[in-house]
Amino acid sequence: MSMLDVSHLMKVYGEGASKTIALDDVSFSVDEGEFAAIVGSSGSGKSTLLHLMGGVDRPTSGNVFLNGRDIYACTDDELAVFRRREVGLVYQFYNLVPVLNVVENMTLPVVLDGRPVNQARLASLLDTLGLRGREGHLPSQLSGGQQQRVAIGRALMNAPSVVLADEPTGNLDTKNSAEIMTLLRDSNRVLGQTMVVITHDEEIALAADRIIAVEDGRIMRDERIRR
Repeated sequence: MSMLDVSHLMKVYGEGASKTIALDDVSFSVDEGEFAAIVGSSGSGKSTLLHLMGGVDRPTSGNVFLNGRDIYACTDDELAVFRRREVGLVYQFYNLVPVLNVVENMTLPVVLDGRPVNQARLASLLDTLGLRGREGHLPSQLSGGQQQRVAIGRALMNAPSVVLADEPTGNLDTKNSAEIMTLLRDSNRVLGQTMVVITHDEEIALAADRIIAVEDGRIMRDERIRR
């Protein structure tokens, strides 16, 4: 069953001589529980694609459907609620709030949504992510790998429909990169979490079920490597 549908997506910046086509008629679907990797060189359009899939930016034309809902039919306020509840975003540079501790960062989307924290899920994520005993630590007291684990916990805390990760290992060494990719893969397998990871590294992409290659704003290859 399809969870995420991208239909004829276009993103154009500027006009005239300065016009840049970041995405050019991109269409594909991601099934529920699938782990897809989108690969491409710097400037290929892959991060723009992720931002549009996550409701962070609006396309020039085209549609994105999540669970059958056209997310860009939403108002800006509705889109903000949608992002908190339905999309887990993980970035290369963590984007943690420096004055909040591990638990506060992980539960921030739930708190902002005015809902009670699922304590059982929080405890399970702390254990799974290897953060037990560091609940009260601030980001400045954590290593890069630990900070990225907190960011992943924050993305998973709301049990979102899809997790979108933009170069989640780009700021980490080889050992931490492997550990983070294992965590994402485990989240997909154990929790059934639908996952889309943006990366320039095909070695990292091989952890996924499927690789979608983007270049010059277009899909050049879409290959399933495992079922």
